[in-house]
Amino acid sequence: MELLSRGAILPYATDNLIDGSTTRPERAGTGLPRYPRPMTQRTFVILKPDAVRRGLVGEILSRYEAKGLSIVKLEHRTIDAGMADEHYAEHVEQPWYPPLRDFVTSGPLVAAVLEGDEAIEVVRALNGATDGRKAAPGTIRGDFSLSNRENLVHGSDSPESADREIKLWFSV
Repeated sequence: MELLSRGAILPYATDNLIDGSTTRPERAGTGLPRYPRPMTQRTFVILKPDAVRRGLVGEILSRYEAKGLSIVKLEHRTIDAGMADEHYAEHVEQPWYPPLRDFVTSGPLVAAVLEGDEAIEVVRALNGATDGRKAAPGTIRGDFSLSNRENLVHGSDSPESADREIKLWFSV
């Protein structure tokens, strides 16, 4: 048996097929793999100050990972009112926004970029309804939140929002 040297590239499992060929299986004449990988998507998540204060960061992140999402970026930080206003720009004029700004700037939070198949939809399903009092059991908010404002997590609601939020928070 030949040993591989350090840094050697391991062959794909399909490189040595049962029929003895060394070509990867393709969909007839397309050049595409027979079993293509799902398209990955990135989304932005905030574990808000209440999640950090209550010691739920590990529990929440483990739920995302258990569902198959990967953590691409992660930062424990605080934000000021200006950053909150940029993040929630579409809500700044709403009468309910000032208490939300006070809340998200009240202590440390965790900002993250998650990646996986349909990551935006998956994160939103895991997070549950915005109002923790109405969120289904088994969701993050349903299991841990009893508030509409202090609702533990934020997740991007669209690919456009995810792109904007990732650039804002991580200067990609």
